[in-house]
Amino acid sequence: MTTSVRERLRAGVAIPAHPLALTPDGGFDETAQRALTRYYLAAGADGLAVGVHTTQFALHDDERLFAEVLGLAERTAAEEGRDPLLIAGVIGDTDQAVHEAAGAAEAGYDAVLLCPYGMADPGPRALLERARAVGEILPTIGFALQEAVGGSPLPKSYWTRLFDLESVVAVKAAPFDRYRTNDIARALAEHDRWDQVALLTGNDDTIIADLVTPHRVSFGGRERVLHVRGGLLGQWAVGTRAAVELRRRAAAECRSGSVGTGLLSTGADLVEVNAAVFDVSHGFAGCVAGVNEVLRQQGLIASSTCLTDTERLSAGQADLIAGARARFPDLLDEAFVREHRDDWLS
Repeated sequence: MTTSVRERLRAGVAIPAHPLALTPDGGFDETAQRALTRYYLAAGADGLAVGVHTTQFALHDDERLFAEVLGLAERTAAEEGRDPLLIAGVIGDTDQAVHEAAGAAEAGYDAVLLCPYGMADPGPRALLERARAVGEILPTIGFALQEAVGGSPLPKSYWTRLFDLESVVAVKAAPFDRYRTNDIARALAEHDRWDQVALLTGNDDTIIADLVTPHRVSFGGRERVLHVRGGLLGQWAVGTRAAVELRRRAAAECRSGSVGTGLLSTGADLVEVNAAVFDVSHGFAGCVAGVNEVLRQQGLIASSTCLTDTERLSAGQADLIAGARARFPDLLDEAFVREHRDDWLS
């Protein structure tokens, strides 16, 4: 399994972080949840990440619901005749993460995203111990999470030691920080397994820049060129069809050796979209609710409601999202969603 997952990731992937669909009163909306999965599959997503930040970390407090949400994504993909990479987010200390990974394996998932959330000690030693234990169950994806939503700084030496683990098949760089992103890329480029671990972007504010930027490192007397192989992104939970095409376009232009200004300009537009969706003006306070609000305005889910009161839209955010939808309809799949929404909800 590890070899297969590694090859699929390194081939290039666009993976949306799957939201959680709730009714206005906070109940689980299975019909809308299934419709979201159908949307992502129809859009051409290479995988689905479930139980991650965009799915809401509070979901992990309800073991029954967590298992139900994981299972529903797997069953829906099977019903649609698709075989996406299924990635389960796990949180907490080693015991909890191992328990959740075992449940994900039983549900048919392919890999685990090691979310550094909910740990008593999120330091390098504890993270490595947890990664090693979880890796005995499923292939793992390392994760640098931005501090604004619960991450913490990790030194380059941590990433080097993480890449020593054979179970690690990818790393999601999402610190929203160019210096730390470069630390991760360089640690991988200098590692013996540099061509076995896929580098994925989670930097929703620099998606296109990450996809087209080669990291060149002279090591052992030879040059190594490391490319980002795609992304696992909350931003790609909306505008997923556009994201799939942008990922492919970026890869093609990189292979040609010439990245056009048109793609870079689209990248700037995507940053503007992300500013509204992720609530940048309020320190990302409404980032999860913002993803839900796009989908609510498009009619795919009934509410932007989240599991906790701390995850909610900020003042004026819904209007900013409506404005982004009007200015950048292609980046948010407006016509595609409108055409197929009723079928996905049926």
